[in-house]
Amino acid sequence: MKITLGKSIAAVLVAGAVAIATGVLTPPGNSIAPAVIAQSINCDLSQYKAAAGLTAAIEQDALAVTWNGANGSELRARYAITNGQPVVREIAVRKTGGQWAPLGQNLTPEFYVKSGLRRMTTQQGAPLINLGVDITPEVIEKEKWYAFWDAPFVIPGVAPEQPARGRGAAPARGRGQPGPASQSEPAARRGNVPPGPNGRVYGLPRKPEEIRMADATFKTTSCSVTTDGARVEVNFPGLSMGIFSGSLRFTSYRGSNLLRMEAIAKTDEPSVAYKYEGGLKGFSTALTPRVTWRDRGGDPQQYEFGGIKNDTRVTVKAKNRVLVAGGGKSGSIATFPSPHAFFFTREVDTNLGYIWYRKDAEGQFGMGVRQAEGEEVQQYIENFALHNAPPGTMQRMAVYYLISPDNADATRQQVMAFTHGDVFKPVPGYKTMVNHFHLRFTQRLRESGSLDNTFEDLMVMRSAGINIVGLSDFHGDLRPNDPGLGRFEDQRDYYVATNKASDKDFLVTNWEEPTAYFGGHYNVMFPKNVYWSKVRTPEQPFTETLPGYGKVYHTGSTTDVQTMLDAENGYWFHAHPRTKGTTGYPDAILDKSWVRNDRYLGIAFKPAMGDDLSDVRMCQWRCFDAIDKMNNLYATTGLRPKYLIADVDTYRKGPEDDIYPGHPINYVKLDRLPGPTEDWTPILRSIRNGDFWVSTGEILIKNYVVEGTGAKRTLTADLEWTYPLEFIEVVWGDGKKVDSQIIKATDTSAHGTRKLSIPLDATGKAWVRMSVWDSAGNGAFVQPVWLNPTRQTTNNN
Repeated sequence: MKITLGKSIAAVLVAGAVAIATGVLTPPGNSIAPAVIAQSINCDLSQYKAAAGLTAAIEQDALAVTWNGANGSELRARYAITNGQPVVREIAVRKTGGQWAPLGQNLTPEFYVKSGLRRMTTQQGAPLINLGVDITPEVIEKEKWYAFWDAPFVIPGVAPEQPARGRGAAPARGRGQPGPASQSEPAARRGNVPPGPNGRVYGLPRKPEEIRMADATFKTTSCSVTTDGARVEVNFPGLSMGIFSGSLRFTSYRGSNLLRMEAIAKTDEPSVAYKYEGGLKGFSTALTPRVTWRDRGGDPQQYEFGGIKNDTRVTVKAKNRVLVAGGGKSGSIATFPSPHAFFFTREVDTNLGYIWYRKDAEGQFGMGVRQAEGEEVQQYIENFALHNAPPGTMQRMAVYYLISPDNADATRQQVMAFTHGDVFKPVPGYKTMVNHFHLRFTQRLRESGSLDNTFEDLMVMRSAGINIVGLSDFHGDLRPNDPGLGRFEDQRDYYVATNKASDKDFLVTNWEEPTAYFGGHYNVMFPKNVYWSKVRTPEQPFTETLPGYGKVYHTGSTTDVQTMLDAENGYWFHAHPRTKGTTGYPDAILDKSWVRNDRYLGIAFKPAMGDDLSDVRMCQWRCFDAIDKMNNLYATTGLRPKYLIADVDTYRKGPEDDIYPGHPINYVKLDRLPGPTEDWTPILRSIRNGDFWVSTGEILIKNYVVEGTGAKRTLTADLEWTYPLEFIEVVWGDGKKVDSQIIKATDTSAHGTRKLSIPLDATGKAWVRMSVWDSAGNGAFVQPVWLNPTRQTTNNN
């Protein structure tokens, strides 16, 4: 089965290696760069296919790649090798029929890595120990790659303590009561822990010699050119960067002004966690006199290189993560990171500065992207996990540039178009939803003096295009474990405050992450306000009626919680599966009645815990593997499918924060959004029925349907995307094994739409799902669908 996602590129295969003798490159036009003597360049073009609007050719001592950009622009990059170092002889742009205008000449790529040792966290160990699992070296080796509360650069590490939640938060009020068991059926024995001092991670203290830093060096003698659909890749081997080694790659995309530069490198060292910085140096102020950006408040800023030489890269805390060099006659060039894959998971979204510039000499500067080395909010210092680099995996450390004939403001807007301005684009017939915000919402409003006061955290979310915000108070705040009136008073204020904070087309819900009895951490969602306690004292009934509250519940077991969910039409799903406090879950309880139940929706899509830059899709093992396992297990039970729900698990927000990278979103099918005092059942019904899809924001999947009957099925959808696509994946299961089909989409251009129609032979298949991934690591996916559904048995919804 083969699906074509675009016009095939008519090409002529140019075979063999081309050797070019030493020569002198003369830049076109009025170049200010001196002539550079280049060494001979051997460039293998055997995998290159010439195509209209996307060409590669040897010109003098350089390889010139020319491609058609957006809006009638044309771009050119010339590459060469000097003393074993790959260089960019020129980056130039022109409008249709115009003259080539250089934006950079004789540019040198630079990369830097800093690494430490990955450790398994004691937070991961706690639920495993409760399940009777010994924390052995083998367990540590597996689980460490999914760590969250790790900070490899913090020397020597600290003893465990109760983390405060939110910036500068005061101790929670009324937390003295003992809490419920997270698992009501404990194992026969508790697991053992490894000997030695442990804090937030096993194996402390960290040692200074664990930290290693290195700049990239090159011993490059050749290059190769590969055509892959509507893109051309130029690869330079011979990169070394401390414990990493590999190659340097530049990718040009037909129909787009993007240029991606990346170090593609691996390490054979065990337990590596790392950060990187990268960019190009050698830009001239004669061509681009200044760099501009928006500060965290959104105000325009600039630097015209009037100061003295910089000794290090200058960190820029820019709104939307964009830096533009321009101000000359030739156009502008922007640098920025990929919007999501670049970032590892954190608990807050403070802007740590992800771009840099550096004045290297009078008239010369460099610019690129950077990852931070640690948190700035003191209470989160011990949680900065970095990226994984498992041995032998090719880590792709990317830097993006956008080359434009336009001025700096227009160029910035072109970059912003790839993320819709860091806003989740409205889609008719759908409302955007994300859950699991620990904002200490009710407590902070009380402290402000009124539940009527505005709440800037919610303003940030609304500005990002979120329609439904699921809060999670009672997480280190209020009185979560009070067995009665104290908790009910807090719940009443919580409900009233969320009602007041809601607005037309903006609903704030009083949901919770209760972590009681079922096992692991989980979120619970009700269609209305429900008064319930997580603790049930011996003298308390399961339900009673209290003045001022009406019907209330006291829960003390899985049976109590399940009965309450059934009575109140509530649903639940696991947070951060297979890591943090849900390590070992949902796998450990897949046979339990409260999981083999339609009130259990599935698991959270919380990526970047265990992902690394060799991954082509987010959250493969923790999320997709877990959901596929469950749907194979339950395929013939009469249950509805289990789903993957976008979730954030994060804390306090401010208007200066950078929330877009860490917030995947659910697009929930709704004709209208219920108001705060209305019944929210339409929202939960759509989620229970699988009438929603998840996106990082750049890819939209509209009107998805599995059509047909019997063996002849067709998956149809209307796709829309910003970055050029990478592939589409169709995944299915037969109740025992999982299989998939990868459909390459590298022949797509940026900012496209397509009517998708994929035939599927459903013979022997129980369920199917589909996901779409782009060239920057962004993704979107629909929910699993039973191909031969049977009658549901566990509830009436």
